[in-house]
Amino acid sequence: MLSLIAAIAAQALTCTPVAVDGDTLRCGRERIRLLAIDAPEMPGHCRRGRRCVTGDPFASRDSLAAALRPPFTIRRVGFDHYGRTLAAVAGARGDLSCWQLQARRARYRADWDNGHMIGDRCR
Repeated sequence: MLSLIAAIAAQALTCTPVAVDGDTLRCGRERIRLLAIDAPEMPGHCRRGRRCVTGDPFASRDSLAAALRPPFTIRRVGFDHYGRTLAAVAGARGDLSCWQLQARRARYRADWDNGHMIGDRCR
């Protein structure tokens, strides 16, 4: 049973992902939230009372879009409170969370890093 879960969790993407913003992808009907990063919110998405990352949300989204080169792999670890898949996603240019951090288009969040997967990988 555990090997089946591992096989499902770490698999190739069978679609062409699209950057929704600087930390979220859409893959067909699945929304994928990249692990361990927080990117600037698109206009109208930073609700009152939230502490949102500062920066240019369009530049952050465009940076993520520039990294979307196949082949892709995804390591799903669960879901967030919006129902998005939480995952580490990598493409031909490496881990997408690391890409955004190195481009300074997102901020690292250790409290959102499942088992320090991203923090360890991005060093």
